[in-house]
Amino acid sequence: MTTIQDVAKAAGVSAMTVSNVINGHPNVRPATREKVLEAMGRLDYRVNVAARNLRKGRTGTIGLAVPEVNRPYYGRLAAAIITTAERYGLRVSVEQTGALRENELEALSLSRNRLYDGLILATVGMGPADAEWFKVDHPVVILGERIFGGPVDHVAMPNVEAARAATRHLIERGCRRIAIVCGRMGEEVDVSSLRYTGYREALEGAGLPVDPCLVRTVAALTMGEGALCAHEMARSGLDHDGVFCVTDTVAMGVLRGLADAGIRVPDQVKVIGFDNVEESEFLVPSLSTLDPDHDTMAERAVALLVRRIEETGPRAEQEEFVGPFSLVVRESTGPHG
Repeated sequence: MTTIQDVAKAAGVSAMTVSNVINGHPNVRPATREKVLEAMGRLDYRVNVAARNLRKGRTGTIGLAVPEVNRPYYGRLAAAIITTAERYGLRVSVEQTGALRENELEALSLSRNRLYDGLILATVGMGPADAEWFKVDHPVVILGERIFGGPVDHVAMPNVEAARAATRHLIERGCRRIAIVCGRMGEEVDVSSLRYTGYREALEGAGLPVDPCLVRTVAALTMGEGALCAHEMARSGLDHDGVFCVTDTVAMGVLRGLADAGIRVPDQVKVIGFDNVEESEFLVPSLSTLDPDHDTMAERAVALLVRRIEETGPRAEQEEFVGPFSLVVRESTGPHG
């Protein structure tokens, strides 16, 4: 059986460093942590969870609450969190909240009763006004765009920056009339409002007008709603040569709707999404998109939760982590125009 000493030798570090990585110690350098995790995976090292949990009075299980498990984005994120948690000797119990505030509150309040050592919660329904609910006596990490400045650690996407890059890419490809397909925006901060901000900033930075006619809202961020929106844009004769969709799921529907209307992508209209879900690579045309680096977000969320689980003494300040992103250029935005 592989030991901590074996992992330490393979990674070129001390056994104490390996132990610190396993226990989520915050003072391990990212490069060192990655080296140790790689060695653990290569040697198929597994933490003796039963012994550790018996010694520390824990279950070895963390909770993950997401809006929907059948959406490509959340499926990929959950898989990345499960893979990362395994490296720490943790199992993951997945709950579905339906993006409803009351279900998110229930997941938060009952996580201790469900014998989780900690909870990773993807918030959609809860907002900044709910920050007080996060003053709980068990470890919680938030994933998502809401509750900035709350009392728990928060891992978020670079929504504004990445949306700006997506829109700028369309501009660089020659687009001058760029539509955005997003959810309905209210007073609360959410995915659509943040990505709309990035879209608007890119247009303004390029000296292009922000035309309200080009802001197309859908009832839900689904393929079906994306297709209906594309049908409506075609029927209305909307003058546009580019479309930024706030999720890949919506973009898949938009591509279908444009094809139904006989509009060629990317020749007549260029399309870009956001999330880089696996399916986006295999569409015809393949979908250009923004990759928010799901693996880094998952690794950070789990590491923060483990740090809180292992924490003794005074509680450290909560951390706000915004992940990196990269532009993935595929066929839907075509060659330079």
